[in-house]
Amino acid sequence: MPLRAKVASSVSRTAAALSRAAGRGDGSVIGGWIGLKIDPDLLAHLSAGRAIALVSGTNGKTTTTRLTSAAVGVLGRVATNSFGANMPSGHTSALAKAGSTPYAVLEVDEHYLAQVLEATEPHVVALLNLSRDQLDRAKEVAMMAQLWRAALVRHTNVRVVANADDPLVVWAATPPGDPARGINPPHVTWFSAGQRWHDDSWVCPECGSTIQRSGGQWWCTGCPLRRPEPQWVVEDEGVLDPTGAWHKVSLQLPGKVNLGNAATALAVAAEFGVRPVDAVSRLGIVTSVAGRYAQVDKDGRNIRLLLAKNPASWLEAFDMADDAPTLLSINARDPDGLDTSWLYDVDFSPLRGRQVLITGDRAFDLAVRLDVNDVPFQHVRTFGDALRSVPPGRLEVIANYTAFQDIRAELDRVI
Repeated sequence: MPLRAKVASSVSRTAAALSRAAGRGDGSVIGGWIGLKIDPDLLAHLSAGRAIALVSGTNGKTTTTRLTSAAVGVLGRVATNSFGANMPSGHTSALAKAGSTPYAVLEVDEHYLAQVLEATEPHVVALLNLSRDQLDRAKEVAMMAQLWRAALVRHTNVRVVANADDPLVVWAATPPGDPARGINPPHVTWFSAGQRWHDDSWVCPECGSTIQRSGGQWWCTGCPLRRPEPQWVVEDEGVLDPTGAWHKVSLQLPGKVNLGNAATALAVAAEFGVRPVDAVSRLGIVTSVAGRYAQVDKDGRNIRLLLAKNPASWLEAFDMADDAPTLLSINARDPDGLDTSWLYDVDFSPLRGRQVLITGDRAFDLAVRLDVNDVPFQHVRTFGDALRSVPPGRLEVIANYTAFQDIRAELDRVI
């Protein structure tokens, strides 16, 4: 690296270490921010010489990145932003901290994918899904699909692993022109993990006609855009690879959605030459992802933490949660998005019949929504009050970004 980049990298590592030592955070943002101030091209310099995978989408980025890192780890050391700092400062900090590694797997905020593509020149990009998220400051999903497509057109040498079940992702990964000609471009590998949330993809991004669905297939009623045939498919408790071989996937992470994340990880790792049979056993070592899915025993309760930030992820969280007392916590701070109207797109009826507690800065917004959905609830002011309100045994906790971190802090431990 140039001398300026070496100095910037060293300062980045030092700043991150000081942040951790001072208890001000894990240093995954501040280190990269300072490094980029010293050398604006630091991310590009740190990326040079590494085979890099980028993972982007609205939901599942952090978990898929962690699973992909485990799978690619079959080949050697992997640099990754495991704490979820998914903007260029976080990428820079992660690469600087890791030192020289042959591989890197980076989670990328969907808004920054084009910028990070330019800086890192990755070997492969994984496109997971697109749905509404933080609408007070984020783009509509169709606009995001357009940005992805424009970015990928400028990087035709990049391999793409994309979700065949999401019409917006398929359109973004397909070169412009006649969708019938481009539906199976040679640089794209399709995976199918199922898609339960459809409310953001009823309109064709190509022509504006209605998207129809039946039996796992989807197609546009006005143009040739339709679901491509996937090479990687979730089937039962495992994954079918492009050769037709089935691999049992034993995860410590809950929910069918994480089986889909595992299929994506195997598909991305295969782009680096990793055989599924070698990678699949490594996926089972992942137990917690930045505190998500972690289980903590406290005061006779087994507490499991689930993160949910938008309607699509709340739907999956309900699928993961056991039929047990459940604490819901909602904030509306800057990282969460200030608009809570998305609560009315979530169907809370799966919670009927269990003890439901609510807390957080916007607990009363949640209270109104639950009342509309005929879900009885109890308001508690603190996490400690919640623990005292439920009997010994399992307590499911579902919270959005800052509420999740608040509860982790109240547990008085780093997970």
